[in-house]
Amino acid sequence: MAKVNFTAVRVNGHSCPTGKSQAFLWDRGASGLGLRATAAGARTYIWQGKVNGGTVRVSIGDPKDWGIDAARDEARRLKRLVDAGKDPREEAAEQRAAAEQRRIEARRKDVTVSEAWTEFLSANKNKWSERHHSDHEKLAHAGGEPKKRGKGVTVAGPLAALMPLKLSHLTADCVSEWLEAEAQARPTNAEQSYRKLRAFIRWCDDKPTYAGLIAPNAYNARAVRDAVPRTNAKDDCLQREQLQAWFTAVLKIENRVICAYLQSLLLTGARREELAALRWDDVDFRWRSLSIADKVQGSRVIPLTPYTASLLRELKQLNDTPPNVRALARMTAEGKEWKPSDWVFSSPRAADGKLAEPRIAHNKALAAAGLPHVSLHGLRRSFGTLSEWVECPVGVVAQLQGHRPSAIAEKHYRRRPLDLLRVWHDRIEAWMLEQAGIEFAPSQDERVLKAVTAA
Repeated sequence: MAKVNFTAVRVNGHSCPTGKSQAFLWDRGASGLGLRATAAGARTYIWQGKVNGGTVRVSIGDPKDWGIDAARDEARRLKRLVDAGKDPREEAAEQRAAAEQRRIEARRKDVTVSEAWTEFLSANKNKWSERHHSDHEKLAHAGGEPKKRGKGVTVAGPLAALMPLKLSHLTADCVSEWLEAEAQARPTNAEQSYRKLRAFIRWCDDKPTYAGLIAPNAYNARAVRDAVPRTNAKDDCLQREQLQAWFTAVLKIENRVICAYLQSLLLTGARREELAALRWDDVDFRWRSLSIADKVQGSRVIPLTPYTASLLRELKQLNDTPPNVRALARMTAEGKEWKPSDWVFSSPRAADGKLAEPRIAHNKALAAAGLPHVSLHGLRRSFGTLSEWVECPVGVVAQLQGHRPSAIAEKHYRRRPLDLLRVWHDRIEAWMLEQAGIEFAPSQDERVLKAVTAA
């Protein structure tokens, strides 16, 4: 191939002849340097040489951006690279990969806690219960939104202060300062938030995208551990002698749904959200069972005891009864159609249609009865404590309440059927009603089932 000395005139005047797709002009001043012109009018400096017996052609750049001397220097560099046994294409690929890696690393270091937290929640959503997932969202919520109930705006969650930070800024000093500030105002929430933050950091360390960004001692440094609030375990619980006063006050609650819910909460030992999420499809009156969404095992089936069944039958009758003519007319005018609720403990005012806040009514009942404060979770604690009066096996109580097995035997060798659980659950309920002074006779269907089960 003929070579010429590249000059500005020759470079600018080089073009592709008509009828060809491309044409080359080769330089005498640098080995392998050429100028390619295409039929579309584009011109590019190239370098061409032999690598491992094969021809290699590498683009250098447009003459508008590269001077002749710069193009020659690049051609000589490529020639030296080939003489050293290296393929310029591989070098270019390595440089592109390195540049991309630098961009990825730069973006990785800019990731905020909020972005990783959102992915953390999304990755675990199917593994967690709805309540557990909601707790994570609330603790990190920025606040400032109008309250759904009452006036004012929502308060930011304890973790909200950490959300805008970069993951790389999440150090032991940062976490300990955050804990000290939060512990002063809300120690219990701060301690819960710390445990969730600890799980989040461990999750990040296992993800290639976030691994190594957070300081290794961000959650277990001595300063952090010392800053974690030491919260005392709550011990609010109804005593045996308080049952009569409690039932008397709760039975006077006008809202029959809340009245039944509070009694069912005590008599089943279920978690408040588990019971509130109960649907009519989960209730089997014939075989006396309740299917409860369990945060530990996903779901569990427990007996439907006679008195609790009578409470739910009353709610079922209320639920299936259409509103009066005036209410139906009002609903029709608003474009609404009445239908029975899917929720056992329904609430027309709630956004999702189920009971959301029974604490106000419960606190009023406690005050009217002259009883000390007992939380809704305290009713669950009361069930576990009061069951000891009938000498119920601890494993039975744990299975009814959905606790994790606490011993090897319970975990691997105890599989209690529903009818065995029912024997003890009925006994617990009957004892509570006896202490409350409530006279209750099971229905005919319940007596028949009990007789069949005994047989």
